[in-house]
Amino acid sequence: MSKLYLIPTTLGDSLIGNVIPSYNIDILNNINFFIVEKLRTARRFLVKAGIQTKIDDLTFYTLNKHTDKNDLHSFLAPIEKGENIGIISEAGCPGVADPGSEIVSIAHQKNISVVPLIGPSSILLSLMASGFNGQNFSFIGYLPIKEKDRINKIIKIENKVYTEKQTQIFIETPYRNQSLLNNILNTCKAYTKLCIATDITLDTEYIKTKTVKTWKQNKPNIHKRPTIFLLGEGS
Repeated sequence: MSKLYLIPTTLGDSLIGNVIPSYNIDILNNINFFIVEKLRTARRFLVKAGIQTKIDDLTFYTLNKHTDKNDLHSFLAPIEKGENIGIISEAGCPGVADPGSEIVSIAHQKNISVVPLIGPSSILLSLMASGFNGQNFSFIGYLPIKEKDRINKIIKIENKVYTEKQTQIFIETPYRNQSLLNNILNTCKAYTKLCIATDITLDTEYIKTKTVKTWKQNKPNIHKRPTIFLLGEGS
């Protein structure tokens, strides 16, 4: 029976063998149709993975914020003809802080088998390495761009750390990382703990958890580097 496979990718230029199981490569060699966010990135990943099929013989459907929602059902048409389909994430896992969930929802409506494959998730890896509560956590995504709104959001999520004992996880566009870090350090309590997880799985990986007070003494340079921010309870 044909299936929809959710295919994780590397989080950067890390070696395929370090983060992607060989089983995934076997699956890739049995798929000729892919739903991707960016065609160029997806093609590069498949070449890097060493698939046997020629890239030009594959069919790609683009799924991003510009995709017409009315086209999504047609993306799954090959399954009706006995073909497997793969969703390739831009970085990490499809559907997790990445497009894909709408296609998966349609697949369930059509009673299509959905198979998530193992691969790196910067959200989970950063939580694992933070030392924060992994039983109760919330991934917020991006904080507001406007500074006033962002600061108000930081105050609210820091409050949740203490009132709900809940780890707060969020991200920012890499070129705004430093600005967000400054807002966190100038807004949060001195004893609140902040984990900065940068370049996860890469040779330049940097993951540290310190109090806000300690971070103020030595701020890292995370400008234009993919980073996950986590707030945890301090005392």
